[in-house]
Amino acid sequence: MENKEFEFKGLRINGFLMLFVVIAIVALIIYGFTQLTEGEPLWLLFGGIAMMVVDFIMCLGFRMLEPNEAMVMVFFGKYQGTMTKVGFNWVNPFYSSKKVSLRARNLNVDPIKVNDKTGNPIMIGQILVWKLKDTYKAMFEIDSQTMAANPSGVGNSVAVMSRMRAFESFVRVQSDAALREVAGMFAYDENGDINNGDLTLRAGGSEINDILLKKLNDRLAMSGLEVIEARINYLAYSPEIAAVMLRRQQAAAIIAAREKIVEGAVSMVKMALDKLKDEEVVELDDDKKAAMVSNLMVVLCADDAAQPVVNTGTLYQ
Repeated sequence: MENKEFEFKGLRINGFLMLFVVIAIVALIIYGFTQLTEGEPLWLLFGGIAMMVVDFIMCLGFRMLEPNEAMVMVFFGKYQGTMTKVGFNWVNPFYSSKKVSLRARNLNVDPIKVNDKTGNPIMIGQILVWKLKDTYKAMFEIDSQTMAANPSGVGNSVAVMSRMRAFESFVRVQSDAALREVAGMFAYDENGDINNGDLTLRAGGSEINDILLKKLNDRLAMSGLEVIEARINYLAYSPEIAAVMLRRQQAAAIIAAREKIVEGAVSMVKMALDKLKDEEVVELDDDKKAAMVSNLMVVLCADDAAQPVVNTGTLYQ
């Protein structure tokens, strides 16, 4: 998309110099009125009044910008550029100006309910860091001025806050759409319907955040707004299936633990048999080995601790 933003090149004078000029004109007018006497020509009186009007109009040309602020200059509906020079300046009073902030802002998006790739309802939220990048697109490509109309207050600072709230509202709506799109592309976590190694929302981490960031900036490109950082800060199953999914996760964890226990038990039984054989402690035939393996596996794989029974003899002589 063509970049239509450019730096303001119109008349711009140091504001303090013009302030001195305005004050000097006021002093000159006052002095002139005090020197008028009866019988002076009327054109002198009208001339003084005209200078007062001109001086008042000149007062409307003062503009002030702080660091990371910009001012969109419009002359009777025509875009004349964006002024970014920091400080106190004076411009043509007939220019209308719309101040905006270029500073980074946070946006914490409340969790929303969406369906992941496998159709499971999940709750997902995100946090964004965004800022204004292109003032022309922000002011004229989207209807931010209508969204910011009728601010609850007066003054330029109120108008700036109203415009930035309008931009934030636009970012919020587009971020909601982007988050739904990304959440639908991946499963919440690995399960029976997902191949091992596939990217998931739970394990994706920075990769998911990078995809989300790209989707957001693609949607916001037309508005002149840019997302600097996007992160998923909340991820959980929806309440109606959370209990079932928790049991599934617990079952998967138990199975994984059992696999480790069995693997370790087999290794310990093999080591015990080899140790008995190498050190010739006792000779075991196949039946005794099978019984010993069975007993050891039961002891090693059982949930409860073993209760040993000591055989001290027999009841029969």
